[in-house]
Amino acid sequence: MTTALMETEAGTITLELFDADAPGTVANFVKLADDGFYDGLAFHRVIDGFMAQGGCPNSREGARGMAGTGGPGYTIPCEINPNKHKAGTLAMAHAGRNTGGSQFYICFEPQPHLDGKHTVFGHTDDMEVVLKLRNGSRINKVTVQA
Repeated sequence: MTTALMETEAGTITLELFDADAPGTVANFVKLADDGFYDGLAFHRVIDGFMAQGGCPNSREGARGMAGTGGPGYTIPCEINPNKHKAGTLAMAHAGRNTGGSQFYICFEPQPHLDGKHTVFGHTDDMEVVLKLRNGSRINKVTVQA
């Protein structure tokens, strides 16, 4: 199993990535992390009781676009799997089926209405850190450990 350490202003979040259930999505996340894509980005959409969303390059300091509207310059297909949206779920955000790229979210609580609609590609047990995330909280660095 692949593990990613996401160092944020709120603390470090250890993410267990679901290689077998979402291999393409995990490979994409790992590539972006290894390239430093996520370093310095902000969680641009944080909704209490729901989730924290990040991964938009327009959330980088000095970026010109509106946070929440950017991506890596390409899209990836959804990999819908049986994993459920529960507290700590890591999933790919999208603007419609097969339009994900770099934006992801981490659930604060179960979100069954999202099951079967978004690719669940990981999980964290570091909820004390996740629940400290706020709009504008920065991702300092993401390091992947195979």
